[in-house]
Amino acid sequence: MRRAVREDLAGLPIEVAPLLLGGELRTFVAGEEVRLRITEVEAYHGSGTGAVPDPGSHARMGRTARNATMWGEPGHLYVYLSHGIHSCVNVVSGPEGQAGGILLRAGEVVHGADAAARRRRAEPPLSTTARRDLARGPGRFGQASGLRHPLHDGIDAITGAEWHGATAELWLGHPLSDIASGPRVGVAGLAGTDAFPWRFWIAGDPSVSPFRWGRGAQAAQAELDGV
Repeated sequence: MRRAVREDLAGLPIEVAPLLLGGELRTFVAGEEVRLRITEVEAYHGSGTGAVPDPGSHARMGRTARNATMWGEPGHLYVYLSHGIHSCVNVVSGPEGQAGGILLRAGEVVHGADAAARRRRAEPPLSTTARRDLARGPGRFGQASGLRHPLHDGIDAITGAEWHGATAELWLGHPLSDIASGPRVGVAGLAGTDAFPWRFWIAGDPSVSPFRWGRGAQAAQAELDGV
């Protein structure tokens, strides 16, 4: 594996997202290192990014205080709060000034399982299922990484520079061939249907999160299918 560089993330999220699979996000928080092998991602484009407007993106209406990191330099991490509880981690990609993020939806803890378990408040010893679930889903992934909103929003995963007591590094491996794609998970309306097959995962990997429809997405899919 090798450290990611800015050029790796210069493309739009829809292009870059599959290339992150099999790579690692390595964090060092409160004196503990955790390495998360990335097994599932979702691409999101902001207003004016790409050929097709993305109604599922936080930046679909333009730049705000919340999504400002998405418009910045690629390689920084957009850490946002989901449902007022979960800190979720995105890798910013695309040209600076165009909003783009790749949600790290799920991963496998390959180093630092004890630290990840403490962050997840999981009781040792961990069963096979409990270990699999440590970073299965974006909220769990964020919790296992130790990165928190708003403290670590904007941390640079290319330079690995310390940011509010934490460091993050993005590492990439060889492109994988066993990649599946489909609708994004839990995204409302048309943005959560086959019209946006912008979720990518390592086929057959047990750490990949289960699919669920977002609000109104199943009805929108039925309309697409002509049902």
